[in-house]
Amino acid sequence: MRNRLLALSVLGVAVALAGCHHGTRPDGTRIDKKGVTDMAGFENFIATHPTADDFKKLYPGVQLMLPGTISTMEIRFDNSRFFPNLDGSGHIIGGDFH
Repeated sequence: MRNRLLALSVLGVAVALAGCHHGTRPDGTRIDKKGVTDMAGFENFIATHPTADDFKKLYPGVQLMLPGTISTMEIRFDNSRFFPNLDGSGHIIGGDFH
């Protein structure tokens, strides 16, 4: 019984640590799970008119505030919450951080 518990504990730690890596974008830049720091790169990405799914893949640390999303009134200075402007087909065409 103890061996099973030990094996499950080790497996759980291994799985948890496996998720602690930093991925890379298709262009080779590192995905940081914090707010946006490279504003020029971010603006170039937004200029491609990405979908919400594309945005979430490349910027997992940025909360995308789509219309109807409930939010708190806190002020963030780390560019971690983006309020997009959308076109008729739902692609991001601009926006700003709050």
